Amino acid sequence: MENYHILLAFGLTLFAGLCTGIGSALAFFAKRTNPKFLSASLGFSAGVMIYVSFVEILAKARDSMIEGLGHKPGHWITVLAFFSGIALIGLIDKLVPSYENPHEVRDAQALEEDPEKLREQNSKKLMRMGLFSALAIAIHNFPEGLATFTAALKDPNLGIAIAVAIAIHNIPEGIAVSVPIYYATGDKKKAFLYSFLSGVSEPVGALIGFLILRQFMGPVVFGFLFASVAGIMVFISLDELLPTAEEYGEHHISIFGLIAGMAVMAISLLLFI
Repeated sequence: MENYHILLAFGLTLFAGLCTGIGSALAFFAKRTNPKFLSASLGFSAGVMIYVSFVEILAKARDSMIEGLGHKPGHWITVLAFFSGIALIGLIDKLVPSYENPHEVRDAQALEEDPEKLREQNSKKLMRMGLFSALAIAIHNFPEGLATFTAALKDPNLGIAIAVAIAIHNIPEGIAVSVPIYYATGDKKKAFLYSFLSGVSEPVGALIGFLILRQFMGPVVFGFLFASVAGIMVFISLDELLPTAEEYGEHHISIFGLIAGMAVMAISLLLFI
């Protein structure tokens, strides 16, 4: 049964990571991405991740930490781990220059909608933009992969919800990588390949994390890791998903998507009580 859970957790992480390929395909086969739908989807993803982080993941982390350390220390270390996760993903975000940052997917959207302007630009600049976007996304996907894997290992149903939420926000990241590379080279295969590789870092993050932490896994380590994952997901939602959702559509569309995501996550958790 343990092996089954490990395989399921890895499979969910792989699914979430490779959804960058869906974004790449959409960029090639759809003449225009529906910005309102994308805004609602990103808001929905943020709602799922914020709700599940505070209501489910942080609670499980606290329970695990209390089991290993006792009541008062368990609460304190859980809070410390939560903000450690935020600090980690914030540091990663700070080290990636804003131009190459995957949060700036709106640039790729603008490029996709104005191919004539693209052809006039320097192809080397576009290629550089696409490659750096791929690198930046790969860096960001690494802790996301660990987050999905850890959640699925603890609770498969929770892992599925998180994998779907992360998969949704990986789609526009795929667009951010593939569009500039495609217009720089005219090669759809190359653009798709780089987009695909940027998503592979997600299961790689899960695998490396699992191999390193497996021998140390216990209530305290698991609780710390789980609380850190909650911090990572909250930061991604507030710093990446919601601002990007608002860039694509109207303010209220992203907020309605956020509330819908929270509601769906709440109902799905209630179904498994």
